[in-house]
Amino acid sequence: MHIGNSIICPVTGIPMIIAAGAAIYYSLKKAKIDFKKEKIPYMSAAAAFVFALQMINFAIPQTGSSGHIIGAVLLAALLGRYIAFLAVCAILIVQALFFNDGGLSAIGCNIFNMGILTCFVVYPLVYKPLKEKNKIITASILASVIALQLGAFAAAAEVYLSGSISGSFANFLSLMQAIHLPIGIAEGIFTATIVLFAKKCNSLNRLTYILGSFSVLSAGIIAQFASSKPDGLEWSLLNISDFVTEQTQGIIFTYSQLLQSKLSLLANVNTSVSGISGVIIIACFMLLLGKILEFKAARENL
Repeated sequence: MHIGNSIICPVTGIPMIIAAGAAIYYSLKKAKIDFKKEKIPYMSAAAAFVFALQMINFAIPQTGSSGHIIGAVLLAALLGRYIAFLAVCAILIVQALFFNDGGLSAIGCNIFNMGILTCFVVYPLVYKPLKEKNKIITASILASVIALQLGAFAAAAEVYLSGSISGSFANFLSLMQAIHLPIGIAEGIFTATIVLFAKKCNSLNRLTYILGSFSVLSAGIIAQFASSKPDGLEWSLLNISDFVTEQTQGIIFTYSQLLQSKLSLLANVNTSVSGISGVIIIACFMLLLGKILEFKAARENL
């Protein structure tokens, strides 16, 4: 669902970047609610785990498309919505800058679709109430499906409002909703499995080690066998290719593409090298975030 530079115009992209920036600022202010000093390594391992999972595209039978775990519901369940949102932002920014996955001019849209809607709408309104009733499986599947459907709707609307589709919006939207439904179900089942495992794991250090180890295994080995079929957004656009107009004019598109071409050093290297490098970058970012939150907490307690 990562939107690229070429199908988002500045009129849509810039306001979404501003909205994403405001959400990041708000989350940094509120992150102390979820933060504990001893959880910093766990935060890093969980974020790296989701980054690695996003590298593993799985084929969707009978469609010619593929999908991957978004992981925002999982992160919110493990870390709380504020830190989870910051982790999602870190993952999306690293993917855009170093992997050329998702456009810089569309980063606000991607953060909104995969982060804001999940962490600040679906998690508090769907997942949390069901979790409090100890319905983890129902909470995980329902929240994941709704999050993917809302994200797909938002992505379709953003592409349409950018003037990138000249045909029927309803047709494009139906393709987006349909292809993201099985992805949401698969993500929900996986999310429930990990949350239940984390709940039964009686050692935070052990859970941190397991998530970190699986991150390296997934990014370094499993990702090499990921499906190369187009993801849900790409598949939907391909199915209406005669009605798609790319937004490749203007200074914002030009400079976004230029900057990404200069920074995307991991986009064309060995999958294992790029994957493990990405895991390390995300882990380091979350460690830095943890230290910043620790410093802020210490200052407030003076």
